[in-house]
Amino acid sequence: MTRRFAGLLLAVLLTACTTPVPKPAVPPAAPSVPAVPTAALRLTRVGFSNLPDWNSARFNAARDAFLRGCAQLAKKPLASPMGGAGYAGTVGDWIDLCARAAPADDPRVFFEANFTPFAISDGDKADGLFTGYYEPEILASPVRGGIYQTPIYALPDDWVRFDLGDFDSRLAGQRVTAQVHDHTLSPYPDRAGIDAKPPRGEVLLWAADPVAVFFLQIQGSGRARLPDGSFLRLAYAGANGQPYTAIGRTLINEGQLTREDVSLQSIRAWLEAHPDQARRVMETDQSYVFFQRAPIDDPALGSTGSLGANLTPLASLAIDPKMNTLGAPFFVSADGADPMHGLLIGQDTGGAIKGAVRGDIFFGFGPQAEERAGHMNAPGRLFVLLPNALAAKIGEGRIY
Repeated sequence: MTRRFAGLLLAVLLTACTTPVPKPAVPPAAPSVPAVPTAALRLTRVGFSNLPDWNSARFNAARDAFLRGCAQLAKKPLASPMGGAGYAGTVGDWIDLCARAAPADDPRVFFEANFTPFAISDGDKADGLFTGYYEPEILASPVRGGIYQTPIYALPDDWVRFDLGDFDSRLAGQRVTAQVHDHTLSPYPDRAGIDAKPPRGEVLLWAADPVAVFFLQIQGSGRARLPDGSFLRLAYAGANGQPYTAIGRTLINEGQLTREDVSLQSIRAWLEAHPDQARRVMETDQSYVFFQRAPIDDPALGSTGSLGANLTPLASLAIDPKMNTLGAPFFVSADGADPMHGLLIGQDTGGAIKGAVRGDIFFGFGPQAEERAGHMNAPGRLFVLLPNALAAKIGEGRIY
């Protein structure tokens, strides 16, 4: 490819959709260089005694989740940057801790002996927002008929995604999703466009409820209960690259719900009570997710997150990978209707997860997980645990 043609292609690609990919189950490779943050991230050294309810954290679950992440880090060169704003060093700064974690008799002792906690703030703003997600269950069939009329699509044949860093290293980590037609790239259609004109590709299953499919897409993965009673995991395969819009905001703006009343449960209830308006409201979210079949090796774990590890209920956290680091332990302190003070591992990402103090907590599978995730919407603090040797290099109040 000539440099002139590469430059022209790059200009075209920059006009396409470059929004981050929501919660991937089979993720693209991590960016080769840290992305430039859009706001200042400040780290302030604190002690474990400064972490609210630290002694009550689920240390065993956190250590198990950390080890699953370690298995993914072990596949990378030691010099690979850990990503985020740049505070977490390289894989080599972490890999020795993975070996120490495996035989640890007391996981709390392991974290306290090997890590130093830092409070994260967005500039001078210490508080951020914490929400929850889960794996929904939907009713679906391999064959269309009866109540099974809503398609769940695999990746379409005309879908492509690539990293602009392959063309210009300064754009590493900036991904483009596009549609290919007659050797021409264009932005992939939004939800309304896909609803109006089905994509070229396989229908994995036919679901019984379009609202359930919508929430499956919002969560990024789920489990389908088939007519014979068996389950099939539907894992994230890709998205159309269009921006995510929370339809709760749509319903608030239209005066259908108040800000205080918005939750997963209230939104679902409104959609089910207004079937004549449901499709229009759902289409205000332009993002659309495609799926792939995946085995359920361990029913207690979720689908594969952005790090490549299966998600652990109440021990896996979705973070903004431009700001924070996949694979690192984070302590969340959020108060609300369902207070959360816990140690979680950064193992996932999400289209709505933006900012230094922002997290989405994975609650698992089943009605209780859905109930808790649906009501999790609270302000809180975020702390990162960094390896002691790396922490020693970070000055007080370090800004990235």
